[in-house]
Amino acid sequence: MAAIGVRVVQKVSSTRTFARVAPHVIPALDRAVHRLTRGKVLLSAQMLPGVILTATGARSGMPRRTPLACMPEESGRSWILIGSNFGRTDHPAWTHNLLAHPDAEVSWKGEDVPVTAHLLEGEGRAAAWKAVLAFWPPYATYQARVQREIRLFRIVRR
Repeated sequence: MAAIGVRVVQKVSSTRTFARVAPHVIPALDRAVHRLTRGKVLLSAQMLPGVILTATGARSGMPRRTPLACMPEESGRSWILIGSNFGRTDHPAWTHNLLAHPDAEVSWKGEDVPVTAHLLEGEGRAAAWKAVLAFWPPYATYQARVQREIRLFRIVRR
């Protein structure tokens, strides 16, 4: 995406209107396109890299599929997942699921990858947060909008 396009997308994604509308529209579109392309295309990944996370529901015990933006790490064996919930008040449900059941699976570029999630805290979180803000600055706007600390998870191939 051209630099001007990235800036426009970052500005739009930082708005409160986007935070109200996006959680209802983007995941549904992502799931539909992902299914239709047999895991090869994720619409939101045109802006940011993305995965489809399949985690076990914290209360239901049922598999839950959630399209998420992610920050791939250099090793290619891990990713950072950001529980921003588009700057909404509550932690997203998928973070509760990973806390209860850290073994999960991601669909990454059409490959199903078994992973284990680790909630980042302390210095590890601080370093990851700094990298996340360099990667996608609108996360700072999301954090400023909420009282909770946005959860960061490092997911690692099993």
